[in-house]
Amino acid sequence: CEDPLEQIIIRAGLVDVQEIDTTILVDLKYNSSDNFMGFKLYECLKKAYLQTDVALRLAKSNAALKEKDSMLRLIIFDAVRPVSVQQLMWDALDSIPVKERVKFVSNPKNRSLHNLGAAVDVSIFDLKSDTLLDMGAGFDDIRKIAYPKYEDSFLSLGVLSQHQVDNRRLLRAVMRKGGFWVLETEWWHFNAYTRSKALELFEVIE
Repeated sequence: CEDPLEQIIIRAGLVDVQEIDTTILVDLKYNSSDNFMGFKLYECLKKAYLQTDVALRLAKSNAALKEKDSMLRLIIFDAVRPVSVQQLMWDALDSIPVKERVKFVSNPKNRSLHNLGAAVDVSIFDLKSDTLLDMGAGFDDIRKIAYPKYEDSFLSLGVLSQHQVDNRRLLRAVMRKGGFWVLETEWWHFNAYTRSKALELFEVIE
């Protein structure tokens, strides 16, 4: 499958994360129908591309995870995301007021850190049980149960279990080792730069 998008990404200097660390797993959700849109958004893209520095930092986070448990690995659900795909997502949520919509999808006009290869959507995969760790809410879940900032209240209500919250905390702890921080409304989304710094340093993938 010849993909002009992939060539644009490579020409912009981004790297295939698995060339940096072969043990990081990749399951691009927008290359399948297993996402909130319900259809493929990437026709051919199957590799996870990030800025070199961001990929190296992710490898550091993965190493920290393996130190905790040799059977655990980071798994990438989305890495660089072109503005064109961002626009499709933005438009698909047009029934949600803009003020709320920006909690789930950055306004394409403002550019997202995904558009710059400086954000990554990840979870943890357990090789021993051959399954994802239970985070209490799936990837792309727009309900408040997916918000890290509400975990303690959901835990006290018994809606999230201690095990699920511990899994999220483990993910955040190892991602911090690589210098990432979590988005307060998505347990899976981690930023490597501020938007202003990334716009200074990197090219937007249209």
